[in-house]
Amino acid sequence: MQIIFKPFILIMEACYRLCQNYGIAIILFTLLSKIILLPLSIWLQYNSIKMVKMQPELNFMEAKFFGDKERIAEEETKIYKKYKYNPFISIIPTIIQLILLMAVIEAIKAGMQNPGVDMMFMGFSLTTVPSKVGGWYLLSPIIAALSALLMCVCQNKSNVIQAEQSKVSQIIMLVISVGLSLYLGFFVSVGVAVYWVFSNLFATAQLYILNFFINPKKHVDYEKLEESKKALNELKNLGAKKGKKTAKDKENAKREKADYKRFFSVVNKHLVFYSESNGFYKYYAGMIEYLLEKTNITIHYITSDPDDNIFKMAEKEPRIRGYYIGEKKLITLMMRMEADIVVMTVPDLENFHIKRSYIKKDIEYLYVQHGMGSVSLTYRKGALDHYDTILSPNRKQTEEIRAQEALYNLPAKKIVECGYFILDDMIKAYEEMDKTPLATGQKTILIAPSWQDDNIVDSCLDELLEVLGTLDYKIIVRPHPQLCGQ
Repeated sequence: MQIIFKPFILIMEACYRLCQNYGIAIILFTLLSKIILLPLSIWLQYNSIKMVKMQPELNFMEAKFFGDKERIAEEETKIYKKYKYNPFISIIPTIIQLILLMAVIEAIKAGMQNPGVDMMFMGFSLTTVPSKVGGWYLLSPIIAALSALLMCVCQNKSNVIQAEQSKVSQIIMLVISVGLSLYLGFFVSVGVAVYWVFSNLFATAQLYILNFFINPKKHVDYEKLEESKKALNELKNLGAKKGKKTAKDKENAKREKADYKRFFSVVNKHLVFYSESNGFYKYYAGMIEYLLEKTNITIHYITSDPDDNIFKMAEKEPRIRGYYIGEKKLITLMMRMEADIVVMTVPDLENFHIKRSYIKKDIEYLYVQHGMGSVSLTYRKGALDHYDTILSPNRKQTEEIRAQEALYNLPAKKIVECGYFILDDMIKAYEEMDKTPLATGQKTILIAPSWQDDNIVDSCLDELLEVLGTLDYKIIVRPHPQLCGQ
């Protein structure tokens, strides 16, 4: 190790001969090290910008393959190669700092062994260790900690990489850096603390100088970066509840774990349904009732609603097996799915977080329509492309799907025109209802909001009902099933 430290000791001695003060020599040595390593700092600045520049692509990729760790690692490597980025480069500054720190310690030891060297600086002995003498020497670790605090605050705000880290990560790094500086400051000599303080100060100044000449804002699309963060966070927060977890939340977590294990303990599953919440059973009701009456098949029914009525039905009907799986856990369940047929009402299979099985490639994925309206006007492009079979309620939807297949040169899907179960139920309910007009001639208002953010229920329902309540109307509120699970 002495061979490595010898050049640094010689530089320190040269600095001392120049200024005849060991404290100033340490400061000069620290400044020279920053100047000598400036090309490396510039290279690291560009590398850091490169990391943040490709972060939107990494975020969108992770959102696309969310839950598939092997595929994410594979795609991450491809992106790194595309940008010629090496993640291990980030450890270089830490290694250099450790080498310089040890070199300063060795240089101070060498200075102590030279009787002609004055080791006093601003009234303090540079060879003294604060923990051994106390008193004013305790200022040494405190000042070292303050310099580390200043550097961390500036880096969290202006360093191209650290500014993009989460607040929690920033705080953790700040606490570690300041705490370590304070702790070590008690057990190393004042000379080492002087080096540490000015190294932090020069690093802070260098940060702003590099940002001025190599401005990250000129290289990074921060608008796209925020968009990608939002897309990824939406998946990470799937099914997450705000506030403290209740006893019921903890109970549901245990139940989900047990149901997940129970689902995969069953082999040869022929038919699996997935429901986002309790309100979606009505889209399956007709076919499930038919299957129970006409076949002996066992129906495996997954739901992301712990209070889904399917569990009460399963208690009465042994051929229905219900499983509670939250939206986040559902991602990995779907990737590991083994069944013959999977029936869903969720569009955009494969395009977002719900993927086709990576285990069994020949599963028949069947889509059940929510309504009778236009497919082209109500769905995103490609929303149904990865389904094998579509239950179409009418000829118009069939024609639109076929037209999309022809336009985008897609393979033809199986389409079964089966009508619309809910319409049949509505017709039946209408035929059975009492159609006698209200004696008062009272009129009815139906409020039927959708489920997206800022819908009527969230934004103005209370105010609307308060106004309408003063008028002579019968008011029916019918929320979207995904909004309330009812």
